[in-house]
Amino acid sequence: MKKRLLSLLLGGVLLLSLAACSNQAGSGAQETGAEESTENTAKDADVSAMSFDEMKEAAKGTEVTFYGWGGDEDLNKWLDDVFAPQMKEKYDITMNRVPMDIDQVLSQLAGEVQAEEEDGSIDMIWINGENFQSAKENGFLYGPFTEALPNFNDYVDAESEDVTMDFAYPIEGYEAPYGKAQFVLFHDSAVTPEAPKSAEELLEYCKTYKGKVTYPALPDFTGSAFVRNLIYEICGYEQFMDMEADKETVKEAIEPALAYMRSLNPYLWNEGKTFPDSSTTLDKMFADGEVVFNMSYAPYGVATGIANGTYTATTQSFQFEKGTLGNTNFMAVSKNSGNKAGALVAINEMISPEMQASRYEVLRTLPVVEYEKLDDAQKEAFDSVEIGEGVIPQDELLSKRLPEMPAELVPIIEEIWQEEVVGK
Repeated sequence: MKKRLLSLLLGGVLLLSLAACSNQAGSGAQETGAEESTENTAKDADVSAMSFDEMKEAAKGTEVTFYGWGGDEDLNKWLDDVFAPQMKEKYDITMNRVPMDIDQVLSQLAGEVQAEEEDGSIDMIWINGENFQSAKENGFLYGPFTEALPNFNDYVDAESEDVTMDFAYPIEGYEAPYGKAQFVLFHDSAVTPEAPKSAEELLEYCKTYKGKVTYPALPDFTGSAFVRNLIYEICGYEQFMDMEADKETVKEAIEPALAYMRSLNPYLWNEGKTFPDSSTTLDKMFADGEVVFNMSYAPYGVATGIANGTYTATTQSFQFEKGTLGNTNFMAVSKNSGNKAGALVAINEMISPEMQASRYEVLRTLPVVEYEKLDDAQKEAFDSVEIGEGVIPQDELLSKRLPEMPAELVPIIEEIWQEEVVGK
C-alpha cells in the first residue's frame, strides 16, 4: 500500500507540468467556450445545496466523462449502446466513456487536483478497494453524495456491509454501488466429473489431473482473489477484518495457507514454477483444454461463455463449501469534476431498477438494488431474465458470500506469495 501511495503522489507531481502544458495548448478552445464553462462550474460549485431536480436541470446539455477499466467488451458495449442513449434521451446528457487503467486514472486525477484545476477532466470513476482508499484519503474524491440520490435512498440497502464497506474500508457516502460480484470456480463436467468443494479436495483434484490445474500469477485481480479465498478456506477470515497491515503479522497469520499452496505446486501446470500472466491467459488455456480448472469474479460468466460458444455446454460453476469472496463495484466522483451535477444524475440512473435489470439480463451481473424494495413490475423485470446455463442459483451463491479483507492487506499478501510460493 505504501508503494501504491508513493507511486500515486509521485505520478501526480510529475503530471503538474504536463497539465500546465496541456492547459496552454488548449487555451484557444477554452476561450471559445469560456462563458459556458464558467456557468457550469458555478452551478457545480453549489451542487451540494441542489435538489436532485436542480441537478438534472443544471446537467442538461452537458457531457459526463466516465473513467474506468476498458477491458470488458460486453460492458463497454452495454455502456455505449444502452446506458449512454438512455442518458441522452432522458436527461440530455452525453456520456463520454474513457477506458483507462485505474493507476493511470488516479495519476491523472492526482495531477489535476494538485494543480488546483477547478474544471477537471474526470467526472465519474469506476473504482474499488485500495484505489478508493488511496483516493479518498488523499482528498481526490467528492462527497459524501449518496444521500442526494433518489434511487440510492429508494432501492439500495444503505446499511448493508456491501454498501458501507469497500474491502473493509468505510465508504461514508463517497461512492455508490455499480454492481455486485462474487468469486466462483468452474470446470467442464464432461472432462472432470468431480468438482473440489474444499482445499483438501482441491489438492486431490490437482494430483488426479496433474499439470492441468493452475491460477493466474499475482497481482492479477482474479489470481489474487483465488489466493485470498484459499487463505480464508484454511485460516478463516475473521482474524483479517481488523488485522494490522504489517508484513510479519500477515505472514504469520497466513503461513498454513502458504504451506498448502507450496504443497500444490508439484501438481500444477509447469509444476508451479511459473503461473499464467493473467486471468485472460488462463481463460484461453481453459477454453483450449490445456487446463481443466478455471475461476472468475463474474458469477454468471459461465452462462455468457456457454451462450457465445467460448465454453462447452457442460461447463459448470461451483463454490467451496465454506464460501467464496464477494465484493461490490463502485462509482465515485472526482473532487474537481467540472460537472458534478451530471455525474450524480448518471450515477443515480445507473442504480435505477431499469438499468440494474438491464445489466442483470445483458451482462449477468448481480444487482445492487434490493428485491424487496421493488414494485411488482420492477420485480418482473428481474424475474423474467433467463440467466443461462452452468451457474449457481443466486440464493445459494449469496448464502456463501464472504467479505473481502481490508484493502491494505492485499498488496502485502501478493508480495508474500511471490516470495514464499512461486517456484517453491
